[in-house]
Amino acid sequence: MLLSVFTEDLLVRVYGKLGSESDRKTWRLVCKDFLRVDSVTRRSLRVLRSEFLHGLLSKYKNLDTLDLSVCPRIEDGTVSVMLSQAVNSVSWTRWVTRLVLSRASGLRYGGLERLVGACPCLEVLDVSYCWGYGDREAWAISSVRGLRELRMDKCLGVSDVGLAKIAVGCGKLERLSLKWCMEISDLGVDLLCKKCLELKSLDVSYLKVTSESLRSIASLPKLEVLAMVGCPFLDDYGLQFLEHGCPSLQAIDVSRCGCVSSSGLVSVVRGHRGLAILNAGYRFSELSAMVLHSLKDLKNLNTIRIDGAQVSDSSFQTFSTNCKSLVEIGLSKCVGVTNMGIMQLVYGCVGLKIVNLTCCRFITDEAISALANSCRNLVSLKLEACDKVTEKSLDQLGSCCLQLAELDLTDCCGVNDKGLKYLSRCSELLSLKLGLCTNISDKGLAYIAYNCTKISELDLYRCTSIGDDGLAALSSGCKNLMKLNLSYCNGVTDRGMQYIGRIGQLSDLEMRGLVNLTSEGLTAVAAGCKNLSDLDLKHCGKIDDSGFWALSYYSRNMRQINMSYCAISDVGLCMVLGNLTRLQDVKLVHLMNVTVKGFELALRTCCVRIKKVKLIGSLRFLLSTEILETLHARGCKIRWE
Repeated sequence: MLLSVFTEDLLVRVYGKLGSESDRKTWRLVCKDFLRVDSVTRRSLRVLRSEFLHGLLSKYKNLDTLDLSVCPRIEDGTVSVMLSQAVNSVSWTRWVTRLVLSRASGLRYGGLERLVGACPCLEVLDVSYCWGYGDREAWAISSVRGLRELRMDKCLGVSDVGLAKIAVGCGKLERLSLKWCMEISDLGVDLLCKKCLELKSLDVSYLKVTSESLRSIASLPKLEVLAMVGCPFLDDYGLQFLEHGCPSLQAIDVSRCGCVSSSGLVSVVRGHRGLAILNAGYRFSELSAMVLHSLKDLKNLNTIRIDGAQVSDSSFQTFSTNCKSLVEIGLSKCVGVTNMGIMQLVYGCVGLKIVNLTCCRFITDEAISALANSCRNLVSLKLEACDKVTEKSLDQLGSCCLQLAELDLTDCCGVNDKGLKYLSRCSELLSLKLGLCTNISDKGLAYIAYNCTKISELDLYRCTSIGDDGLAALSSGCKNLMKLNLSYCNGVTDRGMQYIGRIGQLSDLEMRGLVNLTSEGLTAVAAGCKNLSDLDLKHCGKIDDSGFWALSYYSRNMRQINMSYCAISDVGLCMVLGNLTRLQDVKLVHLMNVTVKGFELALRTCCVRIKKVKLIGSLRFLLSTEILETLHARGCKIRWE
């Protein structure tokens, strides 16, 4: 036995050094001793299939985090199964502090009440995108007296009454997100601010609250982060309350708030000289001198986003002089960004790590060279649609910015194979977007594949010169690739898919419009990429039932699939929707070989777990009322095209 050589304490310490889930999975398969160490040591569990819940929870008794966000169809009955094994044994719920139920729309008041009530140490709860949740579910949440963090994004039925229950019952709340909770008004926010004085982070984005809510929010003594994205009725009058309130405020987001002007933003800045993050994207048609002048007092400012604003070279001179601590700047779709402006910016802001220059079409290699030479710790750079950027910029990035992890070159037509050779010196790259870069080929992709082996996301959308040889290099070098977009890369054939099937970590694959791809290629991908969860096959017209049979057999982790315009038949569709038990989102538009009866049968096989389905509009009048009502009753959203 291994424990006769290695003590359990030593094995636990070794286990703690394992960084990835795949490493931990390999560990569990070594022997029973290693498996036991895993079961007593594991603190976090993300469940993929509901049928495994009972067994997993019986095995792992020391969890502090349980994530059910990708587990299809968590319902009240599921909770009964989850809690049943706790009656005569030590419960897995005893140490749980964090519970993620995002998108668990099938779980309602009874199940939610039982589940949160069984977790005495619960501090963090996420029920975001449970769109059917209302005041009864809020009532259940209010019983968690020790709750410190709550996410309720898009819980569309929660009103002021439900929020009042939470405010009264969960007085220790420190972080709360109410984004898209459209029934909440000033009344609810006012009571929240009176009862939850420990709040440090609050998100009221897209709510129809007015400046009266800001009067209430201003009374929160410990608030550090305030997000108010897209609140149409907030104005400068409300922001004036913040000037003299929220003494701990460090980050504010007023992007897309149509009634907020420069004077309102200045009042916030004037009252909070310790502000570190300022997001005012898509708010100002022009960055006024008044706003720029106010920035000189923000000595701790490290992040500013002014996407969509009109700027000038003098604006960047102000940033360079007064905001020397900047780490991130967002200039997406800003009008007036020039080479001179960027050079002035980086002269003073040498600590920049994240820069977004999306659609700044007038910048050239001169600006990017200055950025690379000055900001050598650059981690993320977005240059989408900067079509004057060429291989000279990539040469500078490859020479100076060796920590670069994210680069977006979408629609940069000046990028070529030589540029990718230079860029391949950035060996820390994790995400690279090359969509619409029509001048790159397999040769350039090979440079990236063999030198940037850490890449987990690669976008080759409409890179029409990429073919099977490029995918061969990719499968050989980029073993950690998880997300790949090959849509409309018409040079790719079934042979290329054989190579893709060797990338075992791949979870998200877009193959839209691959006209040369047949069922043989899909079978190779399905058999090799067992982790596939999102798959787009739209307009792959040569894929028929044989390919989808392979998919239904191998791809049991599939959560989302687009089969529109494919050659699947009634039998194939029933196999896919019936066998893929984790499937939650399907697009089934223009399936010419599927009959109305085929749609009926296929939808019946998955109606208990499917959450979203997209169908051609004519089926609205052809499908039976029974199946449509069943889908609606189960919480499934039907989108018609």
